Amino acid sequence: TVTTERPVQVNVVKVKKSDKGDFYKRQTAWALRDLAIVDAKDAIKESPEFDLHFDKVYKWVASSTVEKNTFISCIWKLNQRYLRKKIDFINVSSQLLEESVPSGENQSVAGGDEEAVDEYQELNAREEQDIEIMMEGCEYAISNAEAFAEKLSRELQVLDGANIQSIMASEKQVNILMKLLDEALKEVDQIELKLSSYEEMLQSVKEQMDQISESNHLIHLSNTNNVKLLSEIEFLVNHMDLAKGHIKALQEGDLTSSRGIEACTNAADALLQCMNVALRPGHDMLHAVKQQQQRFSDLREQFARRLASHLNILSLTKGHDQSSTLAQHSVELTLPNHHPFHRDLLRYAKLMEWLKNTDYGKYEGLTKNYMDYLSRLYEREIKDFFEVAKIKMTGTTREGKKFATLPRKESAVKQETESLHGSSGKLTGSTSSLNKLTVQSSGNRRSQSSSLLDMGNMSASDLDVADRTKFDKIFEQVLSELEPLCLAEQDFISKFFKLQQHQSISGTTTNEAEEMDGGTLSRSYTSGVPQTISSEKDMIRQMMTKIFRCIEPELNNLIALGDKIDSFNSLYMLVKMSHHVWTAQNVDPASFLSTTLGNVLVTVKRNFDKCISNQMKQMDEVKISKKSKVGILPFVAEFEEFAALAESIFKNAERRGDLDKAYIKLIRAVFVSVEKVANESQKTPRDVVMMENFHHIFATLSRLKISCLEAEKKEAKQKYTEHLQSYVIYSLGQPLEKLNHFFEGVEARVAQGIREEEVSYQLAFNKQELRKVIKEYPGKEVKKGLDNLYKKVDKHLCEEENLLQVVWHSMQDEFIRQYKHFEGLIARCYPGSGITMEFTIQDILDYCSSIAQSH
Repeated sequence: TVTTERPVQVNVVKVKKSDKGDFYKRQTAWALRDLAIVDAKDAIKESPEFDLHFDKVYKWVASSTVEKNTFISCIWKLNQRYLRKKIDFINVSSQLLEESVPSGENQSVAGGDEEAVDEYQELNAREEQDIEIMMEGCEYAISNAEAFAEKLSRELQVLDGANIQSIMASEKQVNILMKLLDEALKEVDQIELKLSSYEEMLQSVKEQMDQISESNHLIHLSNTNNVKLLSEIEFLVNHMDLAKGHIKALQEGDLTSSRGIEACTNAADALLQCMNVALRPGHDMLHAVKQQQQRFSDLREQFARRLASHLNILSLTKGHDQSSTLAQHSVELTLPNHHPFHRDLLRYAKLMEWLKNTDYGKYEGLTKNYMDYLSRLYEREIKDFFEVAKIKMTGTTREGKKFATLPRKESAVKQETESLHGSSGKLTGSTSSLNKLTVQSSGNRRSQSSSLLDMGNMSASDLDVADRTKFDKIFEQVLSELEPLCLAEQDFISKFFKLQQHQSISGTTTNEAEEMDGGTLSRSYTSGVPQTISSEKDMIRQMMTKIFRCIEPELNNLIALGDKIDSFNSLYMLVKMSHHVWTAQNVDPASFLSTTLGNVLVTVKRNFDKCISNQMKQMDEVKISKKSKVGILPFVAEFEEFAALAESIFKNAERRGDLDKAYIKLIRAVFVSVEKVANESQKTPRDVVMMENFHHIFATLSRLKISCLEAEKKEAKQKYTEHLQSYVIYSLGQPLEKLNHFFEGVEARVAQGIREEEVSYQLAFNKQELRKVIKEYPGKEVKKGLDNLYKKVDKHLCEEENLLQVVWHSMQDEFIRQYKHFEGLIARCYPGSGITMEFTIQDILDYCSSIAQSH
């Protein structure tokens, strides 16, 4: 092999064919100048064996003698061309070496043979011109070719003779030229001798230059290695050297002052950088590196232990200081503010992050201790807070009794609350007026609500409104206090424990229902490195669940108490809880606060549905008195109260759809129950019960303008109108009974085919019979009958609905209609008879008006 760059390097290379393909792998190489002897073993006898003498003798066997000779010839040529070194070729045929480079003589002979082969020579331009001149002399008419050839031959002989004479005449010049050529050859020989000596001198210089080049290559290689070694040493020194100030801060730094915390934080970060430096291959095998890593590990362990101990003590101390202020908050319905506690701990947030990254075991221990202690602290605070809320809810009874709200031990507060549940009639069951069987008139209720009464003289309805308003304010205050407390604690946890409130990239989400047992986070370990099982978002929720584990049961107890005080409180709670859940979900749908309030909302919604079901059940259980008139049914009045209360509560509420569904259930139940009671009524006619109650329902729906009940409002109006007409027709009946019977006979004859003007010729329906019947109903008798009818209607109708004048006016219209019908029959069947009624329409109007005024 010969290199392409200068100086040229010639090598003898041994290669081996690869087992995997048709390519060769280089095994060994020797420089050709190191070759001393080429031994062909035998110059006469053919043999494939030969030896190469480098630093030692290498014996080779060729596949054939031809290949051996070709290889030796190649070595000889390369040596002659590039090295000019006296390599000894022994036992090699001289003919093999001579054939390698052809001599000049052989070349010249070969050239002569080529000329002999090529006998034809093309005429040059001058020869062509001479021939043309000769042929012009003959005028191109060569009739005798032989004569022409002879002529040319003679002329050629003349020319040859001239040439010989010319050469003989210039013999002296030729001798001089030959002498000069001999001298030139001698000079050339001298120049060749000098060139040969120069070449031998340059050959030694070339060898020296090759040695210098190789020496420079080794120097360059050594320099490159030194630079790389220096770079490696600088890398280790720069990245694995911790300043003395940082070491002192880690060992003795003050963890109470801001300056000391900052110094420790910087030192911890520097230590972490030194420990996390990406070592290059082989660095970890250096003894100094191992020593430094061990030193860093000791510093980390020592500082982590000191930091964890300090934070544990600090948490207990700050938490104790926080609990000392609990008494003053228990008097008012407020929760203690933990902001100072959080602010003091947040100074160590960066150190907590360092601890999380370097020693997860101690980080997890701190997390567990924090959760254990804070859960007890918050449980104490929240339970006292809820006991105060319960006392405030039940502090005023219907008798106006006030209960003190002084701070007390948890057991004492609980005992007193339980005693309140037993002693106060308001707490032993739902005080909704659905339990009442009698309802005051709307006029009475309006007068009571508008009057200014003191607490001791307030009506039950006004007490309900006052208690519900007070309950609503207390419940809203409870939720308003809990929300910022939970949000502040969650924000602190994410910042202090460095748990991002988003899905972890390396984390694998697990079942969210998986809870913590004794504060142990869901993590597993492999070789001391924590592998995240749940996301950091789940960890935050688990920590919040552990710390605030008492919130959900306390809220459920408070909701149960409110529902027990008054079932209508579930309306307030549904609206307030829905609003707070909606707000929490807008902030973070998967947060602890959102999840907890959502669970509690399910309980509130269940109580609301139970309240609706109880009202529907009480409708079925309502019993009416058999001795008194029915009037407005209790559940109809209660639906009005419920709807008015619900509309005021659910104005612009998020859960309006739940109320609309409840409205549909309630109104359908009211319709069914009204018809049921009307059918069972014995004292009051069915039509009166239906008319009055559906009129009340229609008035209520018209006043409240409930959009989802438009169809029911139309149905109520239709039922009211139908039963009003039915009652009027049934009650009025036939006030002129004999006259009615007479004209019924007249209409029957007309129906049989008798012409109307011929009816008077019938014996039973002649004019005399008509006058006789009319005389039996003078104006005085008609007025008396109408007066009795008015008294009868007055007994049927109730006062609070005030439908008497409406019914009386309808009866008046029906009576006038009958009167006009009779007059029309007289005019058609008895034309020209001059027969008229004993009283006129104006008399009827006067009778009805005077009767209504007299009553």
